[in-house]
Amino acid sequence: MGALSGYLVLDGTDARGKLAIKILGDMGAEVIRLNLEEKAEQSRFHELVKKADVFIETFLPGYLASRGWGYKDLDKINPRLVMVSITHFGQNGPYKDLNSSDLVNQALGGWLSVTGEPEMPLKLFGEQSYNTASLFAVNGILLALRQRHDTGLGLYIDIAIMECVAATLDHVLPRYFYDGVVAKRQGSRHWNNAFDILPCKDGYILISLHQHWDTLVEWLASEGKAEDLTDEKWRNREERNRNTDHVLEVLERWTISHKVMELVEKGQLMHFPWAKVTWKNG
Repeated sequence: MGALSGYLVLDGTDARGKLAIKILGDMGAEVIRLNLEEKAEQSRFHELVKKADVFIETFLPGYLASRGWGYKDLDKINPRLVMVSITHFGQNGPYKDLNSSDLVNQALGGWLSVTGEPEMPLKLFGEQSYNTASLFAVNGILLALRQRHDTGLGLYIDIAIMECVAATLDHVLPRYFYDGVVAKRQGSRHWNNAFDILPCKDGYILISLHQHWDTLVEWLASEGKAEDLTDEKWRNREERNRNTDHVLEVLERWTISHKVMELVEKGQLMHFPWAKVTWKNG
């Protein structure tokens, strides 16, 4: 049993919508997978639409409408239907007929402008633009179903993957619109210098650069590794931000002398939000 138990979802998606389908299924909805290219499935689809709550599809813009299965057509069959279209660039606009991919969506949506080393963009692992669009789709569906509870009517939701990517740029847009700052790639370092990833003897550790600064310096000093970080000027966060490269050089000479879990476990005992960094090659 779940929040969507008793709801029927028709699945006409490819990789771009698979996470949305999984989430709706995990929430208790009954999901029926459809292949609308097969004639037998087409007649079955018409019958299922009459009682379906949600229909999610990832066909090219205009394709379903050309076959008589657009939202205007299906709304006549079932006015309570919530229909969601997930495409690369949406149903309208100059890019709507162009093909794309997860990598292109990540680039055009802005992620690659802020991920990776300064001289080399880094694609996020997996098909994250598709996953992000799926999350937006699920949110839209839940809101539409809530509205239907009051109005008795369904809704059409147009999900453009590139727009979903742009909508998740976190600090990038506010910093530009309010401060005029164009965000740049800076490797593993967090945009506001709050965190970075440093090497250890046997791997890498994510450490905080400002939280509990005095405690951190005392720790380094107890091992004879603090160097000039004991100077009073470094207690000023803005001073540390202006000279982050130097601070990180000192910290790296310290972390490289320890094993990862040695620092993580002791750091966590002192309430540092530190963690081991792991990844898989290939």
